[in-house]
Amino acid sequence: MEFASLVYTITKGFPREELFGLTMQLRRAAVSVAANIAEGASRSSGRDRARFFEIVTMLHIAYGQRLVTDDQLANTRSDVSDMCRMLSGLKRSALSADGCMTRKVESTQP
Repeated sequence: MEFASLVYTITKGFPREELFGLTMQLRRAAVSVAANIAEGASRSSGRDRARFFEIVTMLHIAYGQRLVTDDQLANTRSDVSDMCRMLSGLKRSALSADGCMTRKVESTQP
């Protein structure tokens, strides 16, 4: 949720004409990732990772329009990298907890 809050803080400074453009797209993407993680949807971590990169791409566009500072872009990219690593770990942990990775298949043949 901190990431979504960060995106909201960054987009508050965007001009009004971007309200239905980059502002809403960035906010929806950030909230979507937070909601999926909160629901424990670790199997969708690939989609979440894609959503993170979508956010970074949009922030690069905003940076090109001088709507985002160097620090905001660098901090967001760093946060995205950290969260992608955490999502990967969450997925591995969830698979391991279910026994999907460690379950032995018993042979039915003599």
